[in-house]
Amino acid sequence: MRKPRKRSFAELVLENKRQLLKDQDAMDKIEERLELKRLNKAE
Repeated sequence: MRKPRKRSFAELVLENKRQLLKDQDAMDKIEERLELKRLNKAE
């Protein structure tokens, strides 16, 4: 058996991004948090 190759940070980020783009619930949560952040900064 071969040792599994360690993935670079960039590869992990890309994989995470792909998973998030497929997961609509997670995207909605992220958008809500960003919107709240923008509203708080606007005050």
